[in-house]
Amino acid sequence: MHSKEEYRAICAREPTIPIFSQHWWLDAVAGDNWDVVLAKKGDQVIGALPYVIQKKYGFTLLTQPVLTQTLGPWVKPTHKSYPKKLAYEKDVLGELADQLPKCDHYAQSWHCDQQNWLPFYWRGFKQTTRYTYRLPLAPSQEQLWKDLQQNIRGDIRKAREREGVTVRDGSLEEFLALNKMVFQRQNISVPYTNEFVARIDAAASAHNSRDCLVAEGPDGKLHAGAYIVRSGDTAYYLIGGGDPVLRGSGATSLVLWEAIIRQPETVEIFDFEGSMIEPIERFFRGFGAVQTPYFNVSRSPSKLFKGLKMLRDLKN
Repeated sequence: MHSKEEYRAICAREPTIPIFSQHWWLDAVAGDNWDVVLAKKGDQVIGALPYVIQKKYGFTLLTQPVLTQTLGPWVKPTHKSYPKKLAYEKDVLGELADQLPKCDHYAQSWHCDQQNWLPFYWRGFKQTTRYTYRLPLAPSQEQLWKDLQQNIRGDIRKAREREGVTVRDGSLEEFLALNKMVFQRQNISVPYTNEFVARIDAAASAHNSRDCLVAEGPDGKLHAGAYIVRSGDTAYYLIGGGDPVLRGSGATSLVLWEAIIRQPETVEIFDFEGSMIEPIERFFRGFGAVQTPYFNVSRSPSKLFKGLKMLRDLKN
């Protein structure tokens, strides 16, 4: 069996594989341009590393697509003692790293559950720490409300009581119109097409793994929206949107609060897909979410690519 087909079978039975590493997600965001390497013990797969192949200016890149927060190694969970667990991870991660195909540049952000990148360091990879914000949903709704910062609670009350905003399931077209406004306000291009998001939406809908919510005023105007995807025990705030004219209504806080409390009981964590941008970080932190590190791991075997990248970084 080809590694890719074997991986599809693994995804069907392993709930610990994050949504962005699931085969159906990769099919939606990368088409045929993804592959995977597997680590095995006998006939049992104990590790996997999916990657997306991109050709750019003659270079071969192993990376991840837009709207895919993380894509890195998955190691089958084990109940071994801590020293044996580290030895197990060393073997699995080392085998995965050694199987990666020849490329000019590798760069992926790993899921925050994977905190051991040492075997990749030993092979010449580098790492930059980034942060997401994750909210445990185990507390009661009452406690989650109490844990919100005062300004977030105020925005939610304002949207509901003063502005008369309500949250409902929205169409993808309604949401994308709101999402586009975010980029228009900043005078930058949307980094993905409507068709690209529609492929994600179709795949996530088929797996009952998405929420598309919009906040609507009493006059029928849409104030804000949130698009959520989920798999296993985690839901992710994938993309948002909002009408800049109505930013003061508090609807952005309201639609995110509703997204949080509407998650099914199987979801234990709400991941805001944190941001390194200070105002966004402050907003996510206001929901009581916990700062959580994750790794961006990279290596540039090509001296030419490395040199060009250094020049580009200097210009920026």
